[in-house]
Formats: sequence, C-alpha cells, structure tokens
Amino acid sequence: MTIEILTVLPELLTSPFEHSIMKRAQEKGLLEIKLHSLRDWAINKHGQVDDYQYGGGAGMVMMCEPLANAIDALEKESKFDEIIFMTPDGNRFDQKQANGLSLKNRILIICGHYKGIDQRIRDLYVTREISIGDYVLSGGELAAAVVVDAIGRIIPGVLNDETSALTDSFQDNLLAPPVYSRPAEFRGLPVPPILLTGDPKKVEEWRQEQAFLRTKQRRPDLLDGE
Repeated sequence: MTIEILTVLPELLTSPFEHSIMKRAQEKGLLEIKLHSLRDWAINKHGQVDDYQYGGGAGMVMMCEPLANAIDALEKESKFDEIIFMTPDGNRFDQKQANGLSLKNRILIICGHYKGIDQRIRDLYVTREISIGDYVLSGGELAAAVVVDAIGRIIPGVLNDETSALTDSFQDNLLAPPVYSRPAEFRGLPVPPILLTGDPKKVEEWRQEQAFLRTKQRRPDLLDGE
C-alpha cells in the first residue's frame, strides 16, 4: 500500500513515520509513505502557493493551480484510489473508515493550511474529507499522521501479532476491556482471578463482558445501533 501526503511542511511529518510500527511497516515493504512538498508546484520562484480570499476577510487560501498541478503530476503514475482532504468540517474519522482505507492500494492525503484550500479543488479532486475531531489545528499534517498510523497498523503483516489489531477498541463497536500484567498484586490491587485460571473460554467471556460494561459506562453512543 502507498500513502502519499501533499503538504507545505513535509518536515513536520518525517519523525512520526521513522519510528516504531510505521517504521517496521515500511521496512517490511507493506507500506510506502511518500511526502510531497506543495511548493514544488508553486506559481512563482518565491514558492507562492496561497493568496488572499475573494470577498475579503482574514487569512490566506491555498490556491487552485499548485494543488491541481501537483495532483495531476502525481496521477501520471497511476490514479489514486482516494484523494483525502484533512479538514475540521470533514466526516469524523473512526475505526470503520481506517479499516476500509487499509484495503486501498494508493491514497493521497492533502494537508490544509491557513484558511483551507480553494473550494474548487474539493469539488474537482477530493473524494473524501476527514476530520479527527471538533477542533482546529495549525495545519493538516498532525491529523494526516493520525490517519496514516491508524491505517498502517492494521495492514496484514504489520503487527507481529495480527490478532492484536482485531481486539482494539472500536473494532466491534466496543471499547477494549481492562488489561493487566505482572505482578499479580500491586499496592493492594489484585489481578482479577479469572485471568489467572488459564481457561481461554472463561477469559474471553470475561473480556467480552468487561468490554460491554466499559462501553456502556463510557461510550453508550457506540451501543445505539444494537
């Protein structure tokens, strides 16, 4: 799978993908991450990619020409399965979207800045608009990193134990149950005895029950569809 990111600040995204699971995914050849500087398609020698907005008002807008020229150039290799724009007014990102996107072959993520991108790019090119929450960041780079990590970690073969991703929160519309490690007792708090029984069936039943109770307590909205 290839995920490409179009940004005015590619240097913001180097570190998140050079460590831990994302690094291993790339080393295994399961995920390729390409960063593209939008200024490579600037309209002049000064690297301009933004301009004042029509109608007045504070804040600059990312222009049509650099974005269109960049996307057209990148698609000469092959068409993108999805062209995603990271924006606060997009659809809220969730595990279901991550699962679906992990099945794609080639994705482009556009990182906004300033007041956003010219609406015509959204109309002509963008196939999906994503928000990671009801707040505004300085740019789309950190949000893009979140999306890439969520997608990349569930690509088959990326995690050493592939069943791990299947038991994460939200995979089955439930939060993950409590987890414990050694020691068996810590500061007067013991591990639930059922986890020490060695009975996989009972342990799984307990985990399912705890997942349901935690979801009902903390995120009852996830159970609304049941």
